Amino acid sequence: MTRFDGAVSPAFEIVEPAEWRAPVIFNSPHSGSTYPDEFLAASRIDVPQLRRSEDSFMDELIGHLSDRGFPTVRVNFPRSYVDVNREPYELDPRMFTGRLPSFANTRSMRVAGGLGTIPRVVGDGQEIYRERILVDDALARIETLYKPYHRALRRLINKVHQMFGTVVLVDCHSMPSVGVSRDEPRRPDVVIGDRYGTSCAPLLPDRVEETMTGLGYSIGRNKPYAGGFITEHYGNPASGLHAVQLELNRAIYMDERRRERGPRFAQVARDFGVLADVLATTIPFGDLGPFQAAAE
Repeated sequence: MTRFDGAVSPAFEIVEPAEWRAPVIFNSPHSGSTYPDEFLAASRIDVPQLRRSEDSFMDELIGHLSDRGFPTVRVNFPRSYVDVNREPYELDPRMFTGRLPSFANTRSMRVAGGLGTIPRVVGDGQEIYRERILVDDALARIETLYKPYHRALRRLINKVHQMFGTVVLVDCHSMPSVGVSRDEPRRPDVVIGDRYGTSCAPLLPDRVEETMTGLGYSIGRNKPYAGGFITEHYGNPASGLHAVQLELNRAIYMDERRRERGPRFAQVARDFGVLADVLATTIPFGDLGPFQAAAE
């Protein structure tokens, strides 16, 4: 975890492989741990509490995949500052001083829960800010961090699409081992989200489940996480664009209380390598391209 004065630099990093093996992109949008000083000064909670929203170390678990022939993407600013896995303007008017733009989505379920593009709370529900923040400050974060990330991700997706005729985006996240609700059953080791079958071809989550089950992981599908904005926005199977979300149980690879790498960390990283290799060698990518319209 690092702190920087002023802007976060670089805001995100894309590492392309020297030799491409397959049209599979691994993305970590929520592992950022660079906290701007002005954000910390405005927060009513301390850094350890802010970090409860992080998908800590997920970028490290997939970082080595660029050496194996797969592009990787990591965001360096924290999701509690700007969440790129939201629509660009999911904003809670109760948080801001000033008038929000008319096109802002102020009524989404994520905004209601305090987890919009500029979050109001951290993962366990604690309020972040001491007082309201300026609308212009929020919009500046979106312009300087959120939008450049999505432009860069879109360029990468387009590049891969042109090279291979199809794209598979694996959006990598982590989840607390225990849910907020006492009624929620024990969470599995991995939850695969495909927006209930709409963000990718069925073969992809099936192959992920087969592979991870074979490696000893318990698997869930779409509950409690079906995939966020990235999975929904970039997953368009009819155009040859496939997106699947992976939520990894944090207890598998880290000490959640101390926020430290656990004894299985290296093995989990190797297992991501196995998964990447399986996708590269067993998925018939030629069958995942844009659907051809029937001749009239």
